[in-house]
Amino acid sequence: MDKAIKSNIVLIGMPGAGKSSVGIVLAKRLGYGYIDGDLLIQSQCDKTLQRLLDACGPEEFIEVEGSVLKGIEANESVIAPGGSAVYSDEAMRHLTEIGRIVYLELSLDELKRRLGSFENRGVVLKNGIGMSLEELYAERKPLYEKYAEITVNVDGTSIHEAVLKVEEALA
Repeated sequence: MDKAIKSNIVLIGMPGAGKSSVGIVLAKRLGYGYIDGDLLIQSQCDKTLQRLLDACGPEEFIEVEGSVLKGIEANESVIAPGGSAVYSDEAMRHLTEIGRIVYLELSLDELKRRLGSFENRGVVLKNGIGMSLEELYAERKPLYEKYAEITVNVDGTSIHEAVLKVEEALA
């Protein structure tokens, strides 16, 4: 595989793990571009994530998200797809081909502390509206672990500390 093709860094993890915040700072420190998957979806669909979710439901949203992520062509960029990107095998296969997958891991307790309520955050609840944070965590954690090439635990870290941990893990 051409080394240049795999020159991106892809940050995956739960909502609230810091994918966007860590991604922006990491990109600046590395002199890389930054791509926010959620913003790409919003811009291509001309709707907020929550509006898109409300309009089409979780299954169709996952298809839209997968399609948008599969279309990313980048080099030397930090890519922060949405937390639900792991529901699309095709999208994750593409992201794995173009970058190193770094899982920003959080404990459930830390996630609860950071997120509080996630009702209006545009979080994809694959199994329905009544899904608890615990159930969402239990459903997604194995998917993040499946795709991760590198896992960085970010419990109790500031954005700067998390960035340093990611840089160290990538070295």
